[in-house]
This record gives sequence, structure tokens and C-alpha cells, in this order.
Amino acid sequence: MYNAGKITTLESVFPLLSVEDNCIISKQGDITVGFKVTLPEIFTVGSMEYESIHASWLKAVLLLPDYTIVHKQDWIIKENYVPNVNQDDLTFLSKSFELHFNERPFVHHTCYLLLTKTSREQMRRQSSFNSLVKGNIIPKEINGETKKRFLETVGQFQSIVNESGFIGLELIHNDEYICEDGILQKHFSLCKTDMLQDFILKDNKMFIGDNELCLHTLSNLDDLPPSVKTESRFAKLSTDRNDCMLSYSSPLTVLLTYDHMYNQYIFIEKSENIKKMLETKAKHMFSFHRFSRANSINSDLVNDYLNAAENFKLTPCYAHFNVISWSNNSGELDKIKNEVGSQISLMDCKPRYNTIDVPTLFFAACPGAEGDFPSEERFLTFPEHALCFFSGETSYLSSPSPFGFKLVDPLTAKPVHVDISDYPREKGIISNRNKFVLGPSGSGKSFFMNYIIRQYYDQQAHIVLVDMGNSYQGIANLIQAQTKGKDGVYFTYKEDAPISFNPFYTDDGFYSEDKKETLKTIILQLWKRGKEADVSEDTTISSSLAKYIDCVKSGKYVPSFNTYYEFMRDDYGMNELKHVREKEFDLENFLYVLLPYYKGGQYDYLLNSNMELDLLHKRFIVFEIDAVKENKVLFPIVTLVIMEAYLNKVRRLDGIRKVLLLEEAWKAIASESMATYVHYLFKTVRKQFGEIIVVSQELDDLISSPIVKKTIIANSDCKILLDQSKNLNKFDEIQDVFGLTDKEKAQIYTVGRSLDPARKYRQIWIGLGNGNHSKVYDVEVSEEEYLAYTTEQSEKVELYDIVKRNGGDLESAIKQIAHNRKKEPSQ
Repeated sequence: MYNAGKITTLESVFPLLSVEDNCIISKQGDITVGFKVTLPEIFTVGSMEYESIHASWLKAVLLLPDYTIVHKQDWIIKENYVPNVNQDDLTFLSKSFELHFNERPFVHHTCYLLLTKTSREQMRRQSSFNSLVKGNIIPKEINGETKKRFLETVGQFQSIVNESGFIGLELIHNDEYICEDGILQKHFSLCKTDMLQDFILKDNKMFIGDNELCLHTLSNLDDLPPSVKTESRFAKLSTDRNDCMLSYSSPLTVLLTYDHMYNQYIFIEKSENIKKMLETKAKHMFSFHRFSRANSINSDLVNDYLNAAENFKLTPCYAHFNVISWSNNSGELDKIKNEVGSQISLMDCKPRYNTIDVPTLFFAACPGAEGDFPSEERFLTFPEHALCFFSGETSYLSSPSPFGFKLVDPLTAKPVHVDISDYPREKGIISNRNKFVLGPSGSGKSFFMNYIIRQYYDQQAHIVLVDMGNSYQGIANLIQAQTKGKDGVYFTYKEDAPISFNPFYTDDGFYSEDKKETLKTIILQLWKRGKEADVSEDTTISSSLAKYIDCVKSGKYVPSFNTYYEFMRDDYGMNELKHVREKEFDLENFLYVLLPYYKGGQYDYLLNSNMELDLLHKRFIVFEIDAVKENKVLFPIVTLVIMEAYLNKVRRLDGIRKVLLLEEAWKAIASESMATYVHYLFKTVRKQFGEIIVVSQELDDLISSPIVKKTIIANSDCKILLDQSKNLNKFDEIQDVFGLTDKEKAQIYTVGRSLDPARKYRQIWIGLGNGNHSKVYDVEVSEEEYLAYTTEQSEKVELYDIVKRNGGDLESAIKQIAHNRKKEPSQ
């Protein structure tokens, strides 16, 4: 350390004595217990939650003994994104995503809480840098019994805060303080733990290595606003319809994107002593009121403070807040000074640039050295007010789950790992993995689903898609090329080559209850055309299927719709139904209505395929059925049979994730006659490691369909909404259909309001469970991914023209166009 021409060692001025029993002991005998703090993620907390967080902090702080210092420290450090491109199983598109974000700058937020038990004498010490080198004898007040009682209280403090459900406190252990990259080394190296650097104190400036420190303080009541609050309105994402709320101190934490630390202190002294001191001070000022009007005013202010403490049962305390920032560039440091001052002004506070106290307050901010804080830098307040200055949120955190996909934090623009299936279910946030997606035309709905489904596939999921509009042709073709035809199956319904199935067939001759239920639903849909069957009809079809399956197993029939029709006409009709009244089951009507599906009929191909498609082990299957979406006869049947192909995977692929994605095809099953089957389907996949994703773009379809509201949405614990700006006038209906809270509604209003217009991205809102777990994410992809997912016709034509010219190599075509587009801005 260099100090005005005198060189000394850090050890000689180091304020700490030892680290033991997960505590820091200072040279003054102070005991400090530290915690790593997990804060709520930004934009996920509303006004009521901020009030609840504030109440939890208050309850915990009031529990602490006299002469305790509460020090909350937030570190905001600039970093660059390091892509993960070394995995052997990383696909072409996954690698392009990682490289797209290579070296992207973002800020990393770390938060600590330090509780220090000190003495009365130490807490009232005036500022003196020499105190840092004093080797005082441990005061008698700090003894074994004091330490024991303090640690018990700290344990209760931790429990109270953790029970809030919003904040997590994790005890810091000995090695986390003193290891090579430990908390103490981070502090004295400004988080550059790969090297230790000299301290230079000269001309009212402090340097750590090449970095000059800059200090702004809130230590005087004159610099504070008349009133404070737990939260404030974030104007960039607020509209006339909603308010986006952040914590009151957010301008000094995650919204300040320079290297800095934000220190928040609350000093708890014996309240009776503070009150006596103030009573005496008020009397002295009043006695001199004739000499100065200011004495009279100040006397009244002190009395107002004492009256408030008495009337509202408030506990007096002292507080201090400061921002220490740094840079190795003098020009940037000037920008930082201005930016910190601007952010403090956003809190209606007066920024005070402090040069004299930088070394003292930097050392006092060291974990364990809080007792060296100079008492003249504090101001008198109540904990209720001081806690409003505590940071209340952090940037988005990655899920600890191995499964998931990458989305982007809207504030930092950093990719985060998101799991909206397994981890939330494990934690009890959701009870099923099903999802409902609502995105108006043009909101990027199909693009987003391409992006998600591709990442599902990369993680070995089996995927069946029912599409209308060729939205998934690109990704299917790419997968087919990469797997040399093993996956990426793409079926298109054409008049001259229609898709045909045989739902009556099984490879092993086993007919599960799921299979029988599906067959019954198909037959009833063919017969009743969306009308609900009565009990006798339902019972008769179930009975006939059971007997037909027995005949199939005995070898009497080869399974197909043709043989089932013959069985009903001949065996079952002649034997089982000869005594059944026509009003109970009208066999003639049944055979007449189903005749078009029997051999020689108009649709005889549909359920009588003689080629069994090997779909069980194909992991990516797309059925494009746009050609039949207007056919009221074929549309529901084709959709049902495709769902049966998916259910076959559900029944037989144990331990493998199975995904069924229904774009607008859900309309085919949205009838009262299908309600029981759809409910059964959603319940079944929940237990078999499956999930159904239903996608829609028309709000009116949701509102007018009871089955959507009562069955599909009710059994989808994950809701995903894209930009709803086209539906703002109908949003009350959306809120009612999805059961959204006011906080979720406010979040959805922010979708599409860009924080960084220079970036190309879409936004989505994801809500899990009962309304307490919802976030807005950015969906940003590489140029290569965009080309693989795009549904823009002109771009698809350009891409496939190149594919034809280079011999059908889709991946090379994507790389070629992406390379050309990346070069364009620099030309």
C-alpha cells in the first residue's frame, strides 16, 4: 500500500483478526456473520410483494440486539458472455446460438448480508484512518456468552427472512471467506481474484491497481426526499394501462450498469439512549431559539421525530448508504460519476460526491470491518424508512435443472437456462407439464415454437406436431438431413396422396385401456359428428370393441376399420344387438353413416392403411394437415388418429419425454363430444412423462369454446403469451380465461416494449402455476436459427433456391445466407 509517499503493507492495516466458526472476528473484537442473499428476479415482483419483503426485513431487523450493524452489500460487475461450444453433442443450431452471444457484455449481480455485533464505544467512533492500524484489546463486552446469544439471534433472523418466500439467506462458511477467490479477496481486488494489486492513497484519491475509486454517499437527511417507499415506477416499461414496479433502490443496483458496489447500513443502538440524547438536544436548541430561528425549527423537528417514535411505536436507528464505483479510465470514470449521480437523482435524493472518506468507507465496507464505520457519516431514521433503500431484486437466474432451453434476460441481454417443465413440477409449482400458447398473427408464435421444439429435440425428446401452414418444414428437413432420414419425418395431406392410418393395429397385439378409449372416441366421432353420444351408445361401442379385439387376438379378423365394420354388421349385429331396441342403439344408422370409411367408400383409405408406419422410434414427426382444416368430417378424425400415434409413444416409451404440439388443430377436438376424451388425454400424459402444447392465435376461439377453458387451459399449468398489443381492448377477457392476477397482467403489458431497440428479438410471457411464478423473456436467436425457423415466404424461397443449387444441403445453404447477412452491416 502506498500512502502519501509512505509504503506500508496491507497486513498492518487489515482490520480483521481471524475467521472461525463461520464468523469473522475483527481486531476490535466485533463478530460478523455473513450470508449470501438470493433476491427475487427483476420484473417478477409487484407492489404487494415489495411490501411483504419489506415487512420480512423489518421483522428480522427488529429482532437483533443493540449495537448490531446490518450491512447489505450488492456487487454489480461487468462481464462478457462465454459461449459453451465444447460439448460433443452440441448441434449446428445450438452452437450458432452460443456464438451469437460470444463476448456480449452484461452485468453480474451478487448480494451479501453481514450482521456485526459490536460495542457501544466502537459504534460511536469518529472517522480516523489510523483506527485501521490500531491493535486494540478485545472489549470485555464481547465474550463467549455474548457470541452465543448473538448467533442464536442471527439464526432466528435467517429463519424469518427465508420464510418470507421471496428472499433466501445462505450462511457463508469459513473457506468461502479466505479461499483464493473468497469473499475477502474479492473485496480487496474489486472482484478481480486472479491477482492482488497495490493500494494507493494520494491527493484525496484511492487506487486499487489501475482502478480509481469513486464514492457517492447518502449520509445526510438534507440529501434525502421527504418520503420514501418500498417500490417505484419503472417508466420504460410502464404505460397508461399499467405500472411496472421495481424496488425503490433499483437505480443503484441492477439498473446501474457499471462496476460498482452498493452498501446499505443500518446501525441498531439502544433506543432509550437515542431518545434521551434527542430530548437533551431538543432542549438545548430550544433554549437558544432567541438567537436563531434555525434552533427553533430544529427543536421542532427533533420533537416531531420523538413524537412519531412514541405514537407509532417506532424504533430509532442510524443508517447510511453509499455507492463505490471504479474504472481504470479517467474518461469513463467521469461518465460513471455522472451516471451514479443521475441514478441517485431518480430516487429523488441529492447526489453527494465524496472524496475525503473513500479509504475509510471502503475499508468499513469490508466484510467483518463494519465496526470501523465512522459515526459522523450516519443519519438518524427508523428501520421502516432505512429498509426502503435495500436492494429488492436481481437479474434473471438460470435454472439448476439439466433440462430446459435458452432464453434471454430482458435487462442484461444475457442468455439464461430456463426449465418450465421438470424443475417447476419437482418443486410443486406445477402439477403437469402441459402448455397453452396464445399469440396473435404476426407475434412470432410459430417462430418461437420452432425455437423451443428444436431444443426439446436436442435433449432426446420424442415430438409429434400437428401443423397447418408448413411452419415446421424447415426444422423437419434440417433434422432429416442431419440424421440421414432417421428422424425429421414430414407428412403432408394431399388429395392425390392422403395420409392413411390403421389405429386398430398394434405391433404386439396388446390393447391397453388407453388404446380402447382412443378407438371408441374415433368411432363415436365418425358416427355422431361432434354430437354427444348417449349412455347406451357409448356402452355399446365399448362392448363391441372389447369383443372385436377378442376376435382379432383369436385370428378371426386382421385389425382394420374394414374388419371392425364387418364385425359390427355381421357378428355383433346378428348376435349382440338382435334384442336391443333401435332407440337404444340404431345399428342401421351406425352402418350407414360409417359406410364412407369402409372399403369402396369415399374415405376408405383413412383408417385402413396396409402399411404400418414406424412412428414409434421416430423422434421428430410433423403432420401438416392444412388441406383438411375446412373438412368437418376429416379434420377431427385425422387429428384424433395422429393423437393416437402420440399416445402409442406415451404408452410404450417409458422414461422418455414425449411432446405433442397442436397448432390450430386443437379446434378439431374442441367439441362437447370430445371433452371427456381430451380431459382423459391430458390426465394420461401427465403420469407418463409427456406434455401437450396447444397453440392458438385467435382469442375469440378461446372465449367461445368451453372445452378450451374447462379442459385444455385448466389442465395446462404453463401459460405462454406473446405480444398481445392487438388484444388490448379484449384483455379483460384474456385475464378471465387464463385466471391471471393483476401482477401477471401488468407483466404481459410490457411484452413488446423494448429496452434495447438495437437488438433483434421477440418477447414472451411465461406463467407457471397459480400466479406466483411468471416472467417476461426475450427470444433472441442467431442468424442461422432465424433462417431455419422463419415462416416468411420470400426468405424460404431464397433459402430453398440455394438448397437446390448446392445439391440439397440445407445446412450449407443456411450457413451461406447467414454469412452474407453478417457481413452486410460492415460493408
